[in-house]
Amino acid sequence: MFRSFWMGGFEGSCHRYQGRQLDLVAASGHAAQVGVDYGLLAGAGVLTVRDAVRWHLVEAGVEAGGERDWSSWDPMVAAAGAAGVQVIWDLVHYGVPEGVDVWGAGFVERVAAFAGAAAGRLMGSVEGPRVWVPMNEISFWAWAGGDVAYLHPAAAGRGDELKRQLARAGIAAARAIRAVDPAARLVWPEPVIHIAGHPERPEEWAAAEAYRTAQYEAWDMVSGRLCPELGGAPELLDVVGVNFYFNNQWIHGAPPRGGETLALGHRSFRPFSAMLGEVYERYGRPVLVSETGAEGGAEGGNGPGWLRYVAGEVRDAGAAGVEVTGVCVYPVMDYPGWTDGRHCACGVIACDGDWAGRRMRPEMVGVLDEVRALGEGRASVAVRHRDHFVAVRQ
Repeated sequence: MFRSFWMGGFEGSCHRYQGRQLDLVAASGHAAQVGVDYGLLAGAGVLTVRDAVRWHLVEAGVEAGGERDWSSWDPMVAAAGAAGVQVIWDLVHYGVPEGVDVWGAGFVERVAAFAGAAAGRLMGSVEGPRVWVPMNEISFWAWAGGDVAYLHPAAAGRGDELKRQLARAGIAAARAIRAVDPAARLVWPEPVIHIAGHPERPEEWAAAEAYRTAQYEAWDMVSGRLCPELGGAPELLDVVGVNFYFNNQWIHGAPPRGGETLALGHRSFRPFSAMLGEVYERYGRPVLVSETGAEGGAEGGNGPGWLRYVAGEVRDAGAAGVEVTGVCVYPVMDYPGWTDGRHCACGVIACDGDWAGRRMRPEMVGVLDEVRALGEGRASVAVRHRDHFVAVRQ
């Protein structure tokens, strides 16, 4: 399915934040230097990347009766071909075109039409397999945009409603893609989390577990297990994408009565391999670590240290029979922070302060070389053990 097990993802958020339209693909200089960026990764043996089709640009004039404008995407497709890089394309990464109402009845149809048009355009220029993310992080977007008013559409107390709307649109997009390109592969990235109950408050343990298991709702909707009226079906849950960072585990509760992050090494910290195993047991579908990484000095481990940890856990999961198809370092390149534009140093590619110059980080390239042997070929081994793994775990 993928040209390389180790992958690199470019920050593709394109949403409105506090009245500002963000476009991290452009702000990081990636749009202008996409050929350079792909070439740097290809030179390091990273031949599969994750990137974004910027819907807000492609359909910027559609509301006024204009045609789709693919000029922001076509150079990226061409650059990937020139570098010999395969791209997993995000269709909706938090952002929508100006004037599109996420809550409106037409939102689902609008997303589906965009997805079908993009799939048709890519078929004419890229040999398969073509891989898509129909809707990025339904769960996180529903919480951030529907519960706590952090992202667009900046609502509160409507997270469940937004989750269903995003799932419905993602499902419609997936069906539109498959209608054009039946062999297309579909990746559904969602955060994997662990929430531990506070040891001194056993009365909250059931609530902590309920919150933890809610992480599966978006995938359950896509597969038709939950809310089948949304249109989900088992064949649509093609590849389960798991996003895992150092702060994806915490103690249940709100500060000062809990809520603190569980750091790596804490007695309640759950091994990533166990989280991968639970996801695979539940769905029996290929698993892609679609996002993982850390800033250089971030709490929980720097970039190289975190990558070594994840690589070891993926190795252990694969040895247990989990079909892990790849690991995407995300973001693979420095990017400007959402809230304040600060220079977030992370990943394999370092950028100058003006986002013009870029260079590889030797320490990260070294870690990639070091851990590569832990991943390559792991998926084929896991396939042979998948049925046994699921049977034993059940």
